[in-house]
Amino acid sequence: MRRKLKEGKNMQVNVQTTSKSYPVFIGEEALVQLSEFVQTSDYTKILIITDEIVAKHHLKELKAILPATIQNFVLEVPFGENAKQFSVYESTLTFALENRLDRKSCIIAFGGGAVGDLAGFVAATFMRGISFLQVPTTILAHDSAVGGKTGINHPLGKNLVGAFHQPDAVFYYTDFLRTLPISEIRSGFAEVAKHALIADPKLLQYLQKNITNLESIPKESLDYILKRGIEIKASVVAKDERESGIRAILNFGHTLGHTIEASLGYGKVTHGEAVMTGMLYALNLSKESVGLSDDITLFEKWVKDLGYFFEIPNSFDFNEALLTMKRDKKSVGNHLRFVLLQQFGKPVIETLNEDLLKQVYNKFISSTRLPRRS
Repeated sequence: MRRKLKEGKNMQVNVQTTSKSYPVFIGEEALVQLSEFVQTSDYTKILIITDEIVAKHHLKELKAILPATIQNFVLEVPFGENAKQFSVYESTLTFALENRLDRKSCIIAFGGGAVGDLAGFVAATFMRGISFLQVPTTILAHDSAVGGKTGINHPLGKNLVGAFHQPDAVFYYTDFLRTLPISEIRSGFAEVAKHALIADPKLLQYLQKNITNLESIPKESLDYILKRGIEIKASVVAKDERESGIRAILNFGHTLGHTIEASLGYGKVTHGEAVMTGMLYALNLSKESVGLSDDITLFEKWVKDLGYFFEIPNSFDFNEALLTMKRDKKSVGNHLRFVLLQQFGKPVIETLNEDLLKQVYNKFISSTRLPRRS
């Protein structure tokens, strides 16, 4: 039996899906929970998949809490989106086979969203599926570590190859976040803002009132917003595990955001920063298409003050971008579908024509208040 955690030191969210239920532990004792979880499991071997930056800062701390009775291996993959390539996926499978992992082995995804996506996909497909644990080290991963989406990128689009594969548990030791550079903080915070926009106007108000500098977020505020974001994600996933309906609202801002990432080249801009630009575009579309009445100028001013940039390069061709958008997973029958907001907290999915998309895009790029990244 796992011991009860000290009051105030930890938080827990339970994720309930059709295929599986699992806990998300958040707080100062999450690594203790990980150690106890592994000790009471029947895992035969453990493969830790991480990147060189996370390994440098935190690998020793993770390995120290793993039981000596279970053999573990470490594989370092490229940082960020460069990890989500077919070649890296293949070499990871080869590493697992060479070290004789079996169907009772476990993979630990130790890093940000890209490592989690890759490690989860390896776990989903190695010997037709083995266990994995998420140990996120970024703010962005509060979103990606929960919900079971795993995958890699294709040259024609982001996350087009993958599987739904839920982890056994998620262990969010927030002290790992202290080494994040500001670009990664901005990237992760964009997903926090997304959760507030689609599901919780009170959270949005809290963020705009209390978070004015991303380099000095109070710990109690960070813990609260991470837990609230995970709760929102978990509630949506519980209703629609495989994104056949409502789960698509979690992609608010991602249709254009993914296209920006593909256009610039994966890794040239962080996922969250591209998504923030995508969300601003989606808010403008919402005003034109479904009559969003909330004041988006205040939101735009706030994100500008937080240091976000306008991530669409001068060379960006919107007509070519439309082709990429049509390959988006929300698109059906070559029709462009966008997640929009009727009002803050009330998302809808709409099929939009190309003329409207171009019209709003041209107006958007000429009126945005965000500075363009040089």
